[in-house]
Amino acid sequence: MSEYFTTRELAALLRIKERKVYDLVSEKAVPVRRVTGKLLFPRKEIEEWIAGGSVGGTIATGAPPPTLPLIISGGHDPLLEWALRESRCGIAALLDGALDGLERMKAHGCLAAGLHVPMEDLTEWNIGAVREAFATEPVVLVEWARRNRGLMYRPTIRKPIRKLADLGDLRFQARQPEAGSELILSALLSNEGLERSDLNIVEAIERTETDLAMAVAGGRADVGLGIEAVAQSLQLGFTPLVVERFDLLVWRKTWFDPPFQKFIRFCNSEAFRERARRFGGYDCAGFGTVHFNGP
Repeated sequence: MSEYFTTRELAALLRIKERKVYDLVSEKAVPVRRVTGKLLFPRKEIEEWIAGGSVGGTIATGAPPPTLPLIISGGHDPLLEWALRESRCGIAALLDGALDGLERMKAHGCLAAGLHVPMEDLTEWNIGAVREAFATEPVVLVEWARRNRGLMYRPTIRKPIRKLADLGDLRFQARQPEAGSELILSALLSNEGLERSDLNIVEAIERTETDLAMAVAGGRADVGLGIEAVAQSLQLGFTPLVVERFDLLVWRKTWFDPPFQKFIRFCNSEAFRERARRFGGYDCAGFGTVHFNGP
């Protein structure tokens, strides 16, 4: 990878015309070097310039501060949690729900957030919520993995469980309101013509996918809406209902910083792919696909 962008490469990166790049140069609004009559744009300085919010000669609103907490927030994912530890990247996990992650991103309280926010019909994920909240921000939404989500239940339950309508009086374990799984639950209930009041929801909530599965395995509830990976780990019964896309919403500057680059390199390793296979219920073939790129 070259240390410099050409005029054409910079125009493509910023999604502007080359003529606009020359205007930025004449206005001294962009880092540039002149070498034997050619314009070259130092990659590192351009990345810092973009991260600071300067796009097309204007300052993007709400650009992140120069330093952000070394934290990834958002929805809970055991593979993400493991990869942050195993990569030794120095980034901590504060995974308390997809909607919580969105709020922390807005407040510049994290480097990135894990999201699995559905459209009502469960055909698209995250883009609508990101576009609404970050349309003018220097962020990028990249795919982490596709996850099988469905009904997990104790294997001693003998009645067929194929859909939410089959649960009857079985005790249902819910998550916190900020969890993406609660949004998915609402959509699934709507698709079956049901209401939350049709479920026998236990009073306590569980805040992670793992805690949800442990509540079911421990007999504190009979069934919950969780991901296949944790159901397998605790040998629970599992009926898949939806394949969700779990993405990472990242500040653009963060992507190029050493801690996040170390994390991403690890996630491209065979050790990471093998761990995903062992967990089960993951499809990482689309890892790194960009689904939204802010200005």
